[in-house]
Amino acid sequence: MTEPAPVRAAFAQRRSHSRVTDAAPDSAELAELLGALVSVADHSGLRPWRVIELRGDARLRLGDALGDAAGGKREKYRAKATRAPLVIALVVSPRRSGKVPLWEQEAVASGVAHGLGLLLWEAGWGTFWRSGEHTRSAPVHEAHGLAAEEYLLGWLYVGGVPDRSRPDRPAKPQKPRKPLELARHLSGLEPPSPATEAPR
Repeated sequence: MTEPAPVRAAFAQRRSHSRVTDAAPDSAELAELLGALVSVADHSGLRPWRVIELRGDARLRLGDALGDAAGGKREKYRAKATRAPLVIALVVSPRRSGKVPLWEQEAVASGVAHGLGLLLWEAGWGTFWRSGEHTRSAPVHEAHGLAAEEYLLGWLYVGGVPDRSRPDRPAKPQKPRKPLELARHLSGLEPPSPATEAPR
């Protein structure tokens, strides 16, 4: 049996890691991975996105902003914001265009975000995409230094994958994902009947 193609394998095998170690890709590795995303489908090549690295105490700014948005629960959200050594803010950064609407530009940014997650997984890093009700709140917007028209899709939390091969921590089998209900997710479109064809 032949091995599956890398892209298919990445989609089939990628897992979220809500718990990660203190290891993380450095800025140079992150830049290299981002450079591979030039092939993401992007009408007019606007590249309407950017990412922001949050490392060290910069993560506390995120926690404080989330806490303020939640009514002053800074300590709680500081703990959440520092659960990974690297937090990557995923930003929709719209460009003026008479051809490409905002929803299409957000779709590009979403594709970049998912693609980056797959590339990080392939490089051996654990990731978890987080968002929530305060993602687009005013304190969070300000803490990231976003322009007025920019907004967040969420954050990729990134770190090392915990070593589960130690004798005191036997490997846990991965739970298989539920297969797609193809009747719900895949359909065809019938051609128009002669009675409804547009006049020539």
